[in-house]
Amino acid sequence: MGKVFFRADQVGSLLRPQSLLQAREEFAKNHLSAEQLRATEDECIAQVVKEQEAAGFEVVVDGEFRRENWWIDFIKALSGVEITEGVAAQAFVAPTQNTASDCGHDHSDGDHAWQYVPKNVLTTGKISLKSPVTVSDFKHLQSVTSKTAKVTIPSPTRLHFHGGRAAVSSTAYPQIEAFFEDVVKVYQEEIAALEDAGCRYIQIDDPLMTYFISERMRQEVIKAGDDPQQRLQQYVDLTNACISKRRPDTAIGIHVCRGNSKSGWIAEGGYERIAQTVLGGLKVDHFLLEYDDERSGDFEPLRFIPKDVRVVLGLVTTKFGQLESKDTLKRRIDEASRLVPLEHLAISPQCGFASTVEGNIITMDDQWRKLNLVTTVAQEVWGSS
Repeated sequence: MGKVFFRADQVGSLLRPQSLLQAREEFAKNHLSAEQLRATEDECIAQVVKEQEAAGFEVVVDGEFRRENWWIDFIKALSGVEITEGVAAQAFVAPTQNTASDCGHDHSDGDHAWQYVPKNVLTTGKISLKSPVTVSDFKHLQSVTSKTAKVTIPSPTRLHFHGGRAAVSSTAYPQIEAFFEDVVKVYQEEIAALEDAGCRYIQIDDPLMTYFISERMRQEVIKAGDDPQQRLQQYVDLTNACISKRRPDTAIGIHVCRGNSKSGWIAEGGYERIAQTVLGGLKVDHFLLEYDDERSGDFEPLRFIPKDVRVVLGLVTTKFGQLESKDTLKRRIDEASRLVPLEHLAISPQCGFASTVEGNIITMDDQWRKLNLVTTVAQEVWGSS
């Protein structure tokens, strides 16, 4: 059995239905038990899977319906870590007035109420995997579909970027190398547990590597006493170690984006600055890359993609509702095929629709129009989705 690869893919998070948002609110008020919340999640996931199948996807996700956001639920399930508040210097860039108005929302630069500051991670003790984090979620997802069920997990870089050495207890880890060794063990164990449960498509989500494009975020690395290029190479090596023991028939994709919350972002600029190290160095089966607007730069960095690695082009934006034209998407796929063979390419949205539970400033109808566009273009370009 070969590794799966889909011409029409998706990044993972979907807008939460109102019934799920309401259930979360009731749970937070202790008006709903954990079992009742999970039952609602189960129902909503089964429904959204049917909708994905109807849209023509051969790979389905649970929409991250059980998560507060794309990474916190996974990381806080580990032993030895604490989730802390972030700082203003790490705040996301708010969407512009024009972008926000496309959906009738206003989270513009002039709206000072809009702010998203990602939380940070502190390692306070020895890191370990108490029990598999995503296996039960995968099993439910697989039980409600005949398609390939994909699981998304946050990158190991999330455990280290904000703070570097200072964010890792020197009592628990006098030598930082031991910290990274334990992180690798956690990820190898989680991947092995997913594989034992039957999962053959695992996606690692990593917006942290694009922070090395941004001068603002590179300064954070420098202030922590590290050289940005050395830190980036360390992250590539770390990720490679985490996935090094996967089964020959397990596909590992990595989503390298620039941040996503309520249609905001954190990094801007093309992949060129990190391309040789990241695109040329990660030993994944395929990349899911962000290519929806001018923030993403051109396709030239794709020249570093190894010949046996594939690329999912994130050409359809999840940040605002305006629908892209099929002709424009096909033209951009053609442009990318000058650097990566067409048979090694696919299409997807540029990121998730709801990396945080609130979701992007886009309507449910717009989300499904965009997902249907992805499968339609895939069918017309490659003859399959």
